[in-house]
Amino acid sequence: VAKMATTGRAFQFGIEAEYLLADAKTMRPVPYRELKFSVLNDLLESIPLHDLPSREGLLSQPPHRRIMPYVVEGYHLPDPFAPTPKLIPKGVEIRTPVCRSIDEAAQLAQELAVRLQNRLHDFGWIAVALSHHPEEAPFAGPQGARSEQGWRWAQQAMLTFGPDVNISLPDSIQARLNPNDLVAKVNFYAPAMTLLTLQAPLVRGKLWRQAGRVGKSVRTFRRSQVGEAIEFHPLQPGRLEFKCFEMTPRFDDFRAYLALWLAVLLDDQLTERTDRAALIRDLQIASLEGLANQQLFDRAAALLQSAEQALGRWDFDPQLLAPLANRLQSGRLPADDIIDWFEAQGSIPAVLNHLAIATTECPDSGATT
Repeated sequence: VAKMATTGRAFQFGIEAEYLLADAKTMRPVPYRELKFSVLNDLLESIPLHDLPSREGLLSQPPHRRIMPYVVEGYHLPDPFAPTPKLIPKGVEIRTPVCRSIDEAAQLAQELAVRLQNRLHDFGWIAVALSHHPEEAPFAGPQGARSEQGWRWAQQAMLTFGPDVNISLPDSIQARLNPNDLVAKVNFYAPAMTLLTLQAPLVRGKLWRQAGRVGKSVRTFRRSQVGEAIEFHPLQPGRLEFKCFEMTPRFDDFRAYLALWLAVLLDDQLTERTDRAALIRDLQIASLEGLANQQLFDRAAALLQSAEQALGRWDFDPQLLAPLANRLQSGRLPADDIIDWFEAQGSIPAVLNHLAIATTECPDSGATT
């Protein structure tokens, strides 16, 4: 049980997770050209939700017709600000309502994912947790009213799939946060946080190679220049969203992601700060070298040690970080598993088969298996 503020809002948690769609028989990724918003939206609206908790915190997202914990993800035409935008789908997303504990958020994310997977099977599809499309060519779409950076990111995002973890702090803690200082803090620690989740070493049907070596994440490398690490939400004051983690088929990983983000927000002993240029540089180094980079390895080790202590001080369970600590100890990232699978089996479908949402959780809470 976490310590709560004596007055005002308590801790709140939420998970958003995007999934790639594959053909359930062949396990080949479904090209976005073959996906239709109306078909996917009807599918999502047909998933039973009557026995789930409230939809607190979920917002309407045109062109969807209902507020629900599922959305079709993709590229809005002409842009997301249009009165009646259209959508080119890339996949689907689950998003939990506001939850009062990390475990509640992870359990609800898993339940939503299982229900999604079961419904997709009726249509011959399967949801896969991979952070970058393993085959698709770069996407080009109209800019519309997007900013230059927003346009670049929206096009890049058509090839990527990521989890966003959301935390709202009690009012008394939130009031002490300085947004500019928090951004500078995240700039320094985000590469170490992201490092332990990298799992996108495939692009255009092959392993992603840079300078003669196989990299760990083409997603992190490409999004580093155009994607934000943290997002503030004016319409939902207090919601702090971390956006750099990579996808996972394991729901214990989502617990670890929320716990690490919470620790970074709460830990006053994390005193390092830096600018966006350093964030971009370190994210790209992480995406190329993974745990082989000693400086980032040491930063991640120090961060996890501090995070365990911070969680303990606030009566959160430090063991929530175990999946990330196990990766650091073993020296293996989820990307390393994907690389091994691809090198051993030589096919994208074989890799995707390992990354499909399971209907039950794996017993081991360590590295992806």
